[in-house]
Amino acid sequence: MAAYIAVSALSHEGLVREHNEDSLTVGPWTLCATVTGNPQTLLFPAAQPCVVAVADGLGGHPGGEVASALVARRLAALGPGLDGEEAVREALQSCNRAVYAAAADDPELAAMGTTVAGVVLLPEQVIAFNVGDSRVYRVTADGLRRVSVDDSPPPAPGRRTTSLITQSLGGSLGLTFVEPHVRAVPPAVGDRYLVCSDGLTDPVPEEELSALLARSHEGSERADGRAVFELWKAAIEAGGPDNITVALVRIGG
Repeated sequence: MAAYIAVSALSHEGLVREHNEDSLTVGPWTLCATVTGNPQTLLFPAAQPCVVAVADGLGGHPGGEVASALVARRLAALGPGLDGEEAVREALQSCNRAVYAAAADDPELAAMGTTVAGVVLLPEQVIAFNVGDSRVYRVTADGLRRVSVDDSPPPAPGRRTTSLITQSLGGSLGLTFVEPHVRAVPPAVGDRYLVCSDGLTDPVPEEELSALLARSHEGSERADGRAVFELWKAAIEAGGPDNITVALVRIGG
């Protein structure tokens, strides 16, 4: 039986963007459109729902940081009630409606939007979810297994990634229905999940992410903090072309 949840996380603007449009939810705690200079580690009891999510405001649209912050704060507020897959779907639909409502109240925020990806950790299951191209991975001794589903068209020939997405929370001028990707898996002590924005996964190939995380697999939450730093460092060394937000979740015994 899991006794606690440990989450190590950071959020950074990268080397190209002028400011950070990513936001982060870790339980009741949020970090909205701001920067952490080093990884932070938080511990939570495993007996109640714990939501960990990354929201990446859409670049090229006004108010990306407003949309991501709104979603992060709403998920933090709804977190204690996220007791199953249907509750998670309802929460994401609520976030979508809230983004559109906020945009409708301010012409300067027209078509603002955000992606979101995360996990809800419950005593009997882990629920992974996403809308857009932020990602969730299960980290195992054998490497990474992606449990989110990118809402993106196939990359152009010769390219590994694409900046295009096919759905988001908000992001257009009129309310658009979203179909969140939601799936549940059984939890186990020692399991780890990586939740991140595409500022990590676009510049750093999955093979490199897997190798960096393998070094800390048998460690503790202290090792996870170091791993988050190494992931951020890899994205920076690859040019840091976008905002980078990373959360590494460990189910502790």
